[in-house]
Amino acid sequence: MVIMLLVFAALVALGFVFLSGRGLSLIAGYNTLSKSEKDRFDTKKLGRFMAVFMFVLAGCWLVIIAGFAIGIKPIAWWGMLLFLVAAVTGVILANTGNRFLK
Repeated sequence: MVIMLLVFAALVALGFVFLSGRGLSLIAGYNTLSKSEKDRFDTKKLGRFMAVFMFVLAGCWLVIIAGFAIGIKPIAWWGMLLFLVAAVTGVILANTGNRFLK
């Protein structure tokens, strides 16, 4: 249970780091771009998207924790499924549509 709470806290902390705009170097792919390629991106939009993404994943993780804490494992399994769907959806949204270009 302690490890689950640490994962939840890490996701929330990452959300706040992205929201502040200081954690963009943690995004895989973005940190490998050259300076000229990075200038094409709207960093505020990218940071907000990643922050919301982390908060959604943290919310899913909270459902998992609640399911195990109250002893109803199907709630935890639904939380895991929700986490998987949210992760796949977030990755697809982040990589399609040129949302973050200036």
